Order: sequence, then structure tokens, then C-alpha cells
Amino acid sequence: MRRALAVSAAAHGRTSPNPAVGCVILDAGGRVVGVGATAPPGGPHAERVALAEAGERAHGGTAVVTLEPCDHHGRTAPCVDALIGAGIAVVHAALADPNPVAAGGRERLRAAGVATRLGVLADEVARGPLRGWLHRQRTGRPHVTWKVAGTLDGRVAAADGTSRWITGPEARAEVHDLRRRMDAIIAGTGTVLADDPALTARRPDGSLHEHQPLRVVVGHRDVPPGSRLTGGDAVLHLRTRDPGEVMDVLTGRDLVDVLLEGGPTLAGAFVAAGLVDRVLLHLAPALLGAGPHALGAAGVGTIADIVRLDVDEVRRVGADVVIDARPAAGQDVPGVGGSVW
Repeated sequence: MRRALAVSAAAHGRTSPNPAVGCVILDAGGRVVGVGATAPPGGPHAERVALAEAGERAHGGTAVVTLEPCDHHGRTAPCVDALIGAGIAVVHAALADPNPVAAGGRERLRAAGVATRLGVLADEVARGPLRGWLHRQRTGRPHVTWKVAGTLDGRVAAADGTSRWITGPEARAEVHDLRRRMDAIIAGTGTVLADDPALTARRPDGSLHEHQPLRVVVGHRDVPPGSRLTGGDAVLHLRTRDPGEVMDVLTGRDLVDVLLEGGPTLAGAFVAAGLVDRVLLHLAPALLGAGPHALGAAGVGTIADIVRLDVDEVRRVGADVVIDARPAAGQDVPGVGGSVW
């Protein structure tokens, strides 16, 4: 299953609005004979890619897949048909498919005499490349990751506004790898005016990754002529300050994973609206003492309204520390009428 998870990670960012699924086929003797991940929309799903590699060796074997095989005829035929036709004897899936249109694959497999097991590494897989897609299935909107880089005293820029570079090259490379897996990157007009960001996903040598997210600018001010956001691929400029309106537009575009890279004001608005689903905080071992904070007004007026997070992971990236967290379960978010985050 971890091998299936790894191959799904390589496809993450290329499959939206479909889920990035990974599949490994074992022959009857337990040897790996096929590995596959979901192709871009219109292409084969992970099971069919892995089965094509395995060929006749799949007969009597086992399929290990991160998501329950689909029982739905959309752009491609149901994956359960391919598994049954190949003579697969056992299917291990990490997660059930929450999409009612595509669900039901496990029952079809059992009816055909295929043994099934659900829940293998379920928590690990749910936090992986399927995280955004699962969130969209539950909530109907894209999953929002707020990425911020700051100093140990919580500053994201110096007093004069300069911010390049707070974190080290290893952390910056990881952020660009994250960007290439996203469907969109959001920044406010304040950040655009102050930093002139490109909002692209780049390799360490400066070349562009094959997949580039949609670049979204939020705010009423114009993007200056000659800025890095006025050329190249199209930029979506949403002239609003309402995070809900932003999410409505991105939802209508069938986006799944969104990266919030705006400044403190925009980040605070998204937090106050209960629209941040994950926080990736890159902390540099450095102090500034003055300058803008990482988060602006977020609807917290008293300590009782504090926005608490559950930390999933803390790790080192070069000289920096990355904290990967999400809003604590069952928490009431200030400013949104007691909605559960």
C-alpha cells in the first residue's frame, strides 16, 4: 500500500478533478508485476494502468489500491470490470469511495467472487494525495492549504517589507514541489504590489514544472503593468475581499487543491471565514523583532475564540522546521456563526 501511495503522489496535480489513485498488482506468488497511477482526465485509472503492465501475470493475483475501485462508466469503463476480467483474486483498498456515483465497487467485486479488504493504511492514505479530493467530496469545495514562511518570532518580512529569503533553499524547493501539485495558488493584491511574485512552480534550476497551477489574485486594486503576473499563462483576478466568493468561483471551476500564499490580511480573512483546512508553517531559525506578522485579523477577540490546531507532523527541512497542522476537530470558528471547521 505504501508503494501505491508513493506512485499516487507522483500523479498528484495532474488528475484533477479526478482523484490521484495508486495501484500495485501482485501475481499469485506475491511478486509485484504491475504499478500504476491515475492518468490525466480522459486517460486510464490506476487499476487499468497497473493491469496493463502486469498482463496475464495478474490472473489469480492481488490488487492493492489506495481507493475503492470505481463501479461507474464515465470517461472510462468501471475499474471493477477490468479487475474481474483480469482474474484478480483479492483486492486490498485503503479507503471506500465517498462519491455515490462511483461507489459500489467492493460489492461488485464480492459478487464476482473476489475477496476484498478495506482500511489498509487508511489514515496514512487519507492524509496523502487523496486529501484534497476527499475533502471536496465531503464539503463540495476545494481543500485550502495556507502556506506561510516566517521567523521564530512570527514575522514574515522585515520592517522595510523585504522578505527574500527568510527560509533556506531546501524549504523553498519543497514549496515549489507543493505548488506543482496544486490546482490554484491564491495571493492578494497587497502581496502582488509588494513582492511582484510569479506564483509559478519552478525547479531548483529555475525552469518551470510541467504542471502549473491557476494563479488567482484577490482584491480590488489593479495588477501593475509589467509585473510578473501580467504575462505568460492566464491569471484569474477576482475583485473581491470575500473569501466565500473566491471559493464559490474556484468550486465552479472543479478545482480540488488550492494553496493560499497571500499576506497576513488575506490569510486572516480565510481563517476567520473557516476556509483554511491545512496549515504548513515553515519556521526559519531567525529573529526580526519588527515587521508584519504571519496572520492578520482572524476574528479572534478573546482567548476563548483562539483557533487551535492539531499537529500532524513536525520535521526539519534543511535549517528550517516545518509544522504541518489542521484545525482541531469540532472547533467553532469565530465569525462564521458557530460552523464546525
